[in-house]
Amino acid sequence: MKQVSLISVIGGGLMGHGIALTLARAGHRVRVTDPSSEARQSLKARITDSLRLLEVDDVKTKLVIQNVEVCETIAPAVKNAEIIFEAGPEKLEIKHQIFSDIENYAPKNAILASNTSVIPITKIMKHLNGKHRALGTHWWNPAHMIPLVEVVKTQWTEAKYAKIMFDLLEASGKTPVMVEKDVAGFIGNRLQHALWREAISLVENGICDAEAVDTVVKASFGRRLAVLGPLENADLVGTDLTLDIHQNVLFDLERHAGPSPYLQEMVKRGELGMKTGKGFRSWTDTEAMSMRMRVSKHLQKLEGILNNK
Repeated sequence: MKQVSLISVIGGGLMGHGIALTLARAGHRVRVTDPSSEARQSLKARITDSLRLLEVDDVKTKLVIQNVEVCETIAPAVKNAEIIFEAGPEKLEIKHQIFSDIENYAPKNAILASNTSVIPITKIMKHLNGKHRALGTHWWNPAHMIPLVEVVKTQWTEAKYAKIMFDLLEASGKTPVMVEKDVAGFIGNRLQHALWREAISLVENGICDAEAVDTVVKASFGRRLAVLGPLENADLVGTDLTLDIHQNVLFDLERHAGPSPYLQEMVKRGELGMKTGKGFRSWTDTEAMSMRMRVSKHLQKLEGILNNK
């Protein structure tokens, strides 16, 4: 793998702090900037808190923090950087401005990566002069706990830059996959939201309530997904049986092209989920915090199980 001496992360929020933590923990020097002074000032404390949740000892935590430098603006953050991750808001115009600033101040051979969940990388990078060195890296939240990173090529991305990124992520303890064609949602979110569309439809059509949907997923196929992917499962049961099932169920699945009207009405009513106390289900602050902690502990335990198999 090509040795990388300096990495920049533009954006120090939820995703940015996790990206910086991961790379700094892998031994890389990382510079981080964010337009919010609060985000800059709290970055190292948030990284420290996240490492404590991961049960990293104080000595190792100190070493990670020493690898992180916080900068006030983009210019000093990207100076001499070899790889630059953008982790700004999911707004196309903001990402365009960030990359315009990056190109003004960063080395001409730096690899440029955008962390986005669904926006096609082609749309984000189309105004760059150095499109050949630009790509997408979709980290999953929480970035320091979920192994997957989707490395997304555009029509302009040169293979050598994608390979350098892939190798860096793999060497940093992540599980990268190469997305050869830039499409909205990449791989993971296309799969995830196909499931969500059907889940919402089941509730919308009165087939069951939201709790039943979540219970079915968690108490059945969700339990094996970490070790048995959908296409592995199709091969396991047989593609002939898979075809028989599809012939008897796919015709009846939700195929609405746009967002669910049911979901749109929820948002209009201000039912925004845990942050407002009500979404598909009702949440107290205690319940919401308990759920977040349960997910965090589950991910830690699962990683330990899979790494010691």
